[in-house]
Amino acid sequence: MSAVQLRHHTPHIVVITLSNPPVNTLSWESRAHLKTAIDRLEEEPEIRAVVLTGAGGVFTAGADLAQDQRMTRTELPDLVADFERIVDGLERFRAPVIAAVNGPAVGGGFELALACDIRVASSEASFVAAGVNVGLMANFWRLARTVGLGPAKEILLTGERYGAERAAAWGLVTEVCAPEALMHVALAKAERIATRAPLSVEATKRCVNDALEMSREEAHRRQVDELAELFMKDDHKEALRAFFARSVGEYHRH
Repeated sequence: MSAVQLRHHTPHIVVITLSNPPVNTLSWESRAHLKTAIDRLEEEPEIRAVVLTGAGGVFTAGADLAQDQRMTRTELPDLVADFERIVDGLERFRAPVIAAVNGPAVGGGFELALACDIRVASSEASFVAAGVNVGLMANFWRLARTVGLGPAKEILLTGERYGAERAAAWGLVTEVCAPEALMHVALAKAERIATRAPLSVEATKRCVNDALEMSREEAHRRQVDELAELFMKDDHKEALRAFFARSVGEYHRH
């Protein structure tokens, strides 16, 4: 049985569930399955939103450390590069990806959540940048850009476990909910996104991903170029028709 399960919630929304009991470790096999799943979904143009979660009350406990101990020094760069391709694939995935963090997100699991566009958390979720706990170093690039240097340094240097409420206070997650409501909340966000103009959503995600690397002038030029391209698309015309139809409907109801 694959360690990564795919389920179409609707024709436009897919749920990816990490399922490698008991704690959904990101073994070499799990990572390969996840990369295959992401690559496969990238080829399905009808997908407009993805929800990533874990099975059994755990998001993922990160790398299988016992397995990684069998690596040689010469193998390490390739293993790190393979994992980076996975998180980069999530971050650069054409459609938005929502992390439904249902429990511990540790080490590489934390990094997977950071690569998602939106993170919602169960009140039982927790986050650990475990690098210093095992004599290594966690990836710092995404975390610092997500929560700022101060919180990122505390998280990375202490290796502490931080709960959902602290994560929300830092802006690491945008919403905390009861465990039984988590998937409803995540899927509601996915459904909302899936009803927006898809080319507009994709362009917006691309631009926001690059925003912190651009100067104000570069951002202005990028926005003008993207808007000019979108303005000529049928996507824009259809979204306008739907917008005006909703507006007329609202007017008549009131």
